[in-house]
Parts: sequence; C-alpha cells; structure tokens
Amino acid sequence: MDRGGAGRADEPISPGLTRRWQLEAVRVRTRTALQEVLIADTAHGVTLFCDGERQSAEHTQLTYHEALFVPAALLAGRRERVLVIGSSEGVVSELAVACGAGRVDHVDLDRECVRLCAEHLPYGYTPATLAAAEAHDGPVRMHYDDGLAFVDTTDGTWDVIVVDLPDERPDDPGAQLNRLYTGDFLTRCAARLRPGGVVVSQAGSPAQWRDATLRAAWARFGAVFPHRAYVGSPEHEWAFVCGLPDTPAGEPAELVAARLDGLAYTPATLDAASLRAALVPPLRLRRSLTRMEIDPAARSSR
Repeated sequence: MDRGGAGRADEPISPGLTRRWQLEAVRVRTRTALQEVLIADTAHGVTLFCDGERQSAEHTQLTYHEALFVPAALLAGRRERVLVIGSSEGVVSELAVACGAGRVDHVDLDRECVRLCAEHLPYGYTPATLAAAEAHDGPVRMHYDDGLAFVDTTDGTWDVIVVDLPDERPDDPGAQLNRLYTGDFLTRCAARLRPGGVVVSQAGSPAQWRDATLRAAWARFGAVFPHRAYVGSPEHEWAFVCGLPDTPAGEPAELVAARLDGLAYTPATLDAASLRAALVPPLRLRRSLTRMEIDPAARSSR
C-alpha cells in the first residue's frame, strides 16, 4: 500500500488475483487494536478497507446492504427486534429502523473502527447518531462486544439476526472472526430467534472462481436450519444466506416479492422482480453440495 495522500491499495480477492484501487485521497489510515483501517476516496466514492479488503464504498454500499437486510426482513414473520453483528458502518441498523424495527442491538468489537466510520463515511452513522446509539437513546443500541459472547450472555431474542463481517478466512484458522462463521455459532443464533425469525449472513461471492466460502456457508446453513434461502446481488457480485428454523409461509422468492409492498421502507435497489431472481441459487451451488461436504462443525451442531 502506497504511503502519502494518494497512491493505491492492492486487494487480494482470490489466489493469484489482486484488485488494485487507485486512491485519490486518504481520509484516515490507522491500526486499531484489531485491524488496519483505511478510508479513502476512490473511483467508487469514499471507500472503507479493513485489513486490505474493501468492506463498502459510497457508490455501491446501498446495493450491498439492501440485499443483505431487506430479503431477510421480508422472510421474517416480524421485524420488530433486530440484532446486527459487525457492519461497522451502521447502514443495516438504519435500514432495520426504516423497515419498522423498534429495537436494534448493534454489536461490534472494534469501537475505534465504528467511530472512524461515523466520522469519515458519508453513509451510515454520523457522530451524532452513533453517540445516541452508544447512549442507548433511541431504537438503536450500540454494544462494543464480541458477537459470540453477546449472543451467549445477553438476555434477549430477535426477529432478524444479521451477521455482517469481513470474509471468512479458511486459510487462517486462528482468525478471530472465523468463530462467527461456524455451524455452532449459527445454532446459538437460531436459539435466540423469536417465532418466525431469520438469521442472515454475508457469504462471499457466487463467482465460480471464488465461491468456496459461499458453498461452505450454504452447507452449514443447511445443516443447522430446516429451511434456508440464498440471496444473490448481481449488481454487487455478492451473496447472502438466510436460515429459518420455522417453515416459511410460502415459497421464499414469491413470499418476499409479495410482502414487499407492505414493507414500511421502499428499497432503492430492489423490486419484486429482482427479489424473485435474487433468491435463485446458482446452478453450481444447487448441484454441487452433498451431505458429505458439510463440515464437521456444522454437522455436529444439527
């Protein structure tokens, strides 16, 4: 990574392939207690990088965050109480409130990163709205805690649980965030759902040449939940998986499309037709998985 007020950021995205970002200006670059955080102006607007990976960008962040949250909210029987784990920018918390949540618990381990996002990103929390969330003054309540510990120790249940973390790191088994991608953690989240609730997690890219984490997530959700739904975001090259302990009220793609008009929030990047298409898993994903591919951690937690 070049030093100075401009330069570039090289983002590894698969073995042998790196994406190079030209930095027009660097707004902040620091090492928190947990990760390296870079916020810079790029061709995609103000962009957040954590440990060298692009996490969100001004021009595309709403496409990503709506695909993450809106289908899960529509699959849920209710959306009154929402738990968000990760998602430092605060956009998902704001979407949850816009969709009708009266209580949003936002859990993030990196206090400094969350505050830097509020200060420097033109989306998500502002310093004022974050301060209110930290004071538990309003529907959003900010908790600086480990997501697994919060789920285990907090006396609460939710309609939608959102797990929005940097990518799983199978090449680094000791990475702290890997614990929140296991079947065991999904099982703990499922136990904290209210009737009709949904757990949704970002799951990586559906592109054939980098879909290993998506296939692993799909297998784990299938091992833990009686019902699961794929959500793709073709305009953002990303995918998400929803888990439902209870039988949904209809076929998931038709259900979310039918419920869209009744949502208090009108998405800017999704309509009924795109939702129907987004919930169709890639053919490779539908064909490739067998019970033998489910990882031991997921299998033992069923």
